[in-house]
Amino acid sequence: VQLQASGGGSVQAGGSLRLSCVASGDRIAVMGWYRQPPGKERELVATISRDGTQTKYADFVKGRFIISRIGYVNTVYLQMNSLQPEDSGVYYCLATTNIINWGQGTLVTVSS
Repeated sequence: VQLQASGGGSVQAGGSLRLSCVASGDRIAVMGWYRQPPGKERELVATISRDGTQTKYADFVKGRFIISRIGYVNTVYLQMNSLQPEDSGVYYCLATTNIINWGQGTLVTVSS
Protein backbone atom coordinates (compact mmCIF):
# COMPACT_ATOMS: atom_id res chain seq x y z
CA VAL A 1 0.00 0.00 0.00
CA GLN A 2 1.27 3.44 -0.90
CA LEU A 3 -0.14 6.64 0.56
CA GLN A 4 0.19 10.14 -0.79
CA ALA A 5 -0.74 12.97 1.53
CA SER A 6 -1.14 16.62 0.63
CA GLY A 7 -2.67 19.83 1.88
CA GLY A 8 -0.32 20.90 4.63
CA GLY A 9 0.93 24.44 4.89
CA SER A 10 1.11 27.52 7.03
CA VAL A 11 -1.88 29.31 8.46
CA GLN A 12 -2.65 31.81 11.17
CA ALA A 13 -4.49 30.84 14.33
CA GLY A 14 -8.19 30.50 13.70
CA GLY A 15 -7.65 29.49 10.10
CA SER A 16 -8.42 26.26 8.27
CA LEU A 17 -6.62 23.65 6.22
CA ARG A 18 -7.78 20.53 4.46
CA LEU A 19 -5.53 17.51 4.26
CA SER A 20 -5.99 14.78 1.67
CA CYS A 21 -4.54 11.30 1.43
CA VAL A 22 -4.90 8.81 -1.37
CA ALA A 23 -4.08 5.15 -0.74
CA SER A 24 -3.30 2.69 -3.48
CA GLY A 25 -3.77 -0.99 -2.79
CA ASP A 26 -6.33 -3.59 -1.91
CA ARG A 27 -8.22 -4.57 1.23
CA ILE A 28 -7.78 -1.21 2.90
CA ALA A 29 -9.88 -1.01 6.04
CA VAL A 30 -9.51 1.84 8.54
CA MET A 31 -7.87 5.06 7.38
CA GLY A 32 -6.94 8.05 9.43
CA TRP A 33 -4.49 10.65 10.61
CA TYR A 34 -1.88 10.91 13.31
CA ARG A 35 0.30 13.91 14.03
CA GLN A 36 3.65 14.55 15.61
CA PRO A 37 4.11 17.96 17.22
CA PRO A 38 7.67 19.26 17.47
CA GLY A 39 9.56 17.44 20.19
CA LYS A 40 6.66 15.14 21.00
CA GLU A 41 5.52 11.65 20.15
CA ARG A 42 3.13 10.77 17.39
CA GLU A 43 -0.51 10.97 18.50
CA LEU A 44 -3.87 9.95 17.11
CA VAL A 45 -5.95 12.67 15.46
CA ALA A 46 -8.83 10.82 13.83
CA THR A 47 -9.75 7.56 12.14
CA ILE A 48 -12.59 6.45 9.90
CA SER A 49 -13.95 3.03 9.02
CA ARG A 50 -13.97 1.48 5.59
CA ASP A 51 -17.56 2.49 4.90
CA GLY A 52 -17.16 5.90 6.51
CA THR A 53 -19.85 5.37 9.10
CA GLN A 54 -17.61 5.10 12.14
CA THR A 55 -15.23 7.83 13.17
CA LYS A 56 -12.98 8.37 16.13
CA TYR A 57 -11.43 11.66 17.23
CA ALA A 58 -8.86 12.70 19.76
CA ASP A 59 -10.42 14.89 22.43
CA PHE A 60 -8.28 17.86 21.45
CA VAL A 61 -9.78 18.04 17.94
CA LYS A 62 -13.42 17.27 18.64
CA GLY A 63 -15.68 19.94 17.23
CA ARG A 64 -12.87 21.44 15.14
CA PHE A 65 -11.69 18.69 12.78
CA ILE A 66 -13.78 16.51 10.51
CA ILE A 67 -12.56 13.30 8.91
CA SER A 68 -14.28 11.98 5.81
CA ARG A 69 -13.65 9.35 3.22
CA ILE A 70 -14.40 8.34 -0.34
CA GLY A 71 -14.25 4.62 0.11
CA TYR A 72 -14.20 3.38 -3.43
CA VAL A 73 -11.10 5.43 -4.22
CA ASN A 74 -9.48 5.04 -0.78
CA THR A 75 -9.19 8.75 -0.22
CA VAL A 76 -9.42 10.29 3.23
CA TYR A 77 -9.74 13.96 4.09
CA LEU A 78 -9.16 15.90 7.26
CA GLN A 79 -10.87 19.27 7.42
CA MET A 80 -9.16 21.27 10.13
CA ASN A 81 -10.91 24.37 11.41
CA SER A 82 -10.14 26.82 14.20
CA LEU A 83 -6.49 25.84 14.06
CA GLN A 84 -4.29 26.75 16.98
CA PRO A 85 -0.50 26.89 17.32
CA GLU A 86 -0.56 23.64 19.29
CA ASP A 87 -1.98 21.93 16.20
CA SER A 88 1.34 22.45 14.44
CA GLY A 89 3.28 19.37 13.49
CA VAL A 90 3.75 16.73 10.85
CA TYR A 91 0.49 15.00 9.97
CA TYR A 92 0.70 11.37 8.87
CA CYS A 93 -1.93 9.50 6.95
CA LEU A 94 -2.46 5.83 7.71
CA ALA A 95 -4.29 2.96 6.07
CA THR A 96 -4.75 -0.45 7.63
CA THR A 97 -4.63 -3.76 5.84
CA ASN A 98 -3.11 -6.60 7.83
CA ILE A 99 -0.63 -3.97 9.02
CA ILE A 100 -0.64 -0.23 9.51
CA ASN A 101 0.70 1.56 6.46
CA TRP A 102 1.99 5.11 6.82
CA GLY A 103 2.26 8.02 4.43
CA GLN A 104 5.23 10.36 4.24
CA GLY A 105 3.75 13.14 6.36
CA THR A 106 2.69 16.66 5.57
CA LEU A 107 3.73 19.68 7.64
CA VAL A 108 1.16 21.96 9.27
CA THR A 109 2.34 25.20 10.83
CA VAL A 110 -0.06 27.43 12.74
CA SER A 111 1.19 30.83 13.81
CA SER A 112 -0.30 32.95 16.56
